[in-house]
Amino acid sequence: MADKIKFALALLVLAGGVAGFYVLSEQATIVRVLAVLVGLGLAVAIAWKTEQGEQFVAFANDAVIEAKKVVWPSRKETLQTTGAVFAFVVIMAVFLYLTDKSLEWVLYDLVLGWKKS
Repeated sequence: MADKIKFALALLVLAGGVAGFYVLSEQATIVRVLAVLVGLGLAVAIAWKTEQGEQFVAFANDAVIEAKKVVWPSRKETLQTTGAVFAFVVIMAVFLYLTDKSLEWVLYDLVLGWKKS
């Protein structure tokens, strides 16, 4: 129940920050934006202390640890893979163009007899 209250309070603080943006319409834009950012920061800080917030932080930390374990390809491997993709795209484009023109010729010239002039 306490987590629900904390989360509701976080939403109210966030709404207060957004409302502050409009209430401070006579102020400079930087002050208005700071009102929203302060509201957002306080809302995140409050939500962080809920059980779901702590689970999210633990998940994010685990994600960072897993990302550090990834073996990223070298520049040479990246360029080779990109070259292979581009070559495949060009080959498929030529194949689809030839298929389209062949079907067009078969349907319009041979089957229907609509010769282009």
